[in-house]
Amino acid sequence: MFLAELLGTMTLIVLGDGVVANVLLAKSKGQNSGWIVITAGWAFAVMSGVFVSQALGGPGSLNPAFQVASILTGGDVNAAIANIAGEFVGAFLGAVLVWLIYLPHWAETKDAGLKLAVFSTGPAIRNPGANFLTEVLATFMLGLIVNAIFSTNAGGGNTAGVGPYLVAALIWGLGLSLGGPTGYALNPARDLGPRIAHAILPIPGKGDSDWSYSWIPVAGPVVGAVAAVVLVNVLKGMGWA
Repeated sequence: MFLAELLGTMTLIVLGDGVVANVLLAKSKGQNSGWIVITAGWAFAVMSGVFVSQALGGPGSLNPAFQVASILTGGDVNAAIANIAGEFVGAFLGAVLVWLIYLPHWAETKDAGLKLAVFSTGPAIRNPGANFLTEVLATFMLGLIVNAIFSTNAGGGNTAGVGPYLVAALIWGLGLSLGGPTGYALNPARDLGPRIAHAILPIPGKGDSDWSYSWIPVAGPVVGAVAAVVLVNVLKGMGWA
């Protein structure tokens, strides 16, 4: 479980942070190609990460928020902790690989904010309460819709083999619809692991890592994931999900 989630999450970040680097960093082939490219890249990143984790026997979660939710709703604590550890380590390693892949471009990019944006999310309008609410609600929708995708009531029994594609489409949709306010972290490891990498790596002119904001993309997704899992469990208990 640990290794599967580590390599799956590493894949997620290599492709996800990688597409952001491609769009934002100076003299990249994809510079200024825009939000549509970023959201599409993250969708493919999630799909690829899920496949890697599942191929190694992991759950393909890639997201500590839902592991925490599973613990709080009676799941296997030891398995969840192993998954969480793998996800955070994998996210950090994925960010390091992106740094290496785009190594000549950091010095060419003068805007420190763009360099941080490759690694971590940030608000379009800095309002901690509103930003936190956005992450809670966006992650809640992620959890609710993922459950719907795999629900037997919605034909989820026929999703074997295509689940990662459907989740990728969902991530693309969430990015297009809900990503504007905060960059849709949805995942504590996705944000915190690369933010730590940004703080440690020798990136020229990088500026600070915006630690004052860092709690929002960690706490918001956890609250949203727990709310979604609790609601889904209640609905299942009533025979509705």
